[in-house]
Amino acid sequence: MNSAGPTRLVLGMPSYRASAARLAAAAGYAYADVDIHTFPDGESRVRLPALLPDEVVICVSLDRPNAKLVDLELTAATARHLGAGRVVLVAPYLCYMRQDRAFHPGEAVSQQVIGHMLARQFDTLITVDPHLHRVHRLADAIPVRRAVALSAAPLMTKWLAANSGQPLLLGPDAESEQWVAAIAKPAALDYGVAHKRRLGDRDVQIELPALPFAGREVVLVDDVASSGQTLIEAARRLHDVGAASVSVLVTHALFVGDAVERLNAEGVIRIASTDSVVHPSNEIALAPLLARSLAQSV
Repeated sequence: MNSAGPTRLVLGMPSYRASAARLAAAAGYAYADVDIHTFPDGESRVRLPALLPDEVVICVSLDRPNAKLVDLELTAATARHLGAGRVVLVAPYLCYMRQDRAFHPGEAVSQQVIGHMLARQFDTLITVDPHLHRVHRLADAIPVRRAVALSAAPLMTKWLAANSGQPLLLGPDAESEQWVAAIAKPAALDYGVAHKRRLGDRDVQIELPALPFAGREVVLVDDVASSGQTLIEAARRLHDVGAASVSVLVTHALFVGDAVERLNAEGVIRIASTDSVVHPSNEIALAPLLARSLAQSV
């Protein structure tokens, strides 16, 4: 880009433009849209600004990822072709992290495939609360030069302080313990973790810990809510033992199908999430957190 233009630019993908623009404003970067036209046969035409600075940040949430990954690949490759020397991916929600090994013969190890695809195009990856299991380091899953896994926990603690009293926080399964503890401890909130037994995608059993739930305001805390079945079962059990109210606080609000309606039917009075995934429950903006990480990467 010519010397009169910006030195750093955030590019917003169509599904995440408002959040990408907030990131640019928080970071002090210029902003531009990525224009994507979908042809009748499903192929994409991707158009970027013709002049790009040396550093380009592509911002997109990778929920419902399959079509987005093709558009992202085209966008990143085009940014390189147009002269970007450093290409950063800010993906607050990162897809395909669960499948980190072949559980049955012949299965694709999706984490490795997608991770290496992203590493071919990007120098830096910044994400929030990635859903890692047996592979614990983001850099091992996505082998870019700089892989940054941020936590939304401090923002969620702050949100609770402004929107709740002294709730009891509950993680619906053992995997949620790290998020629940990180949110509860700074505010000295009571917390616990339930035991989950999964029988199928929409069939789970929840055993509550031995805590005094009766008469308490309880907030269910998790990193990802997809079908919502685990949260639904936890809410049902909490009402069975006399919880005064049940709310839900999650980082990544996927909430596929009728998950929100089913949570409401179980008496969940409020659902709040970060804007890592665009959803009506978004109440916590990640832009300040992401902008700080961008500043550290310069």
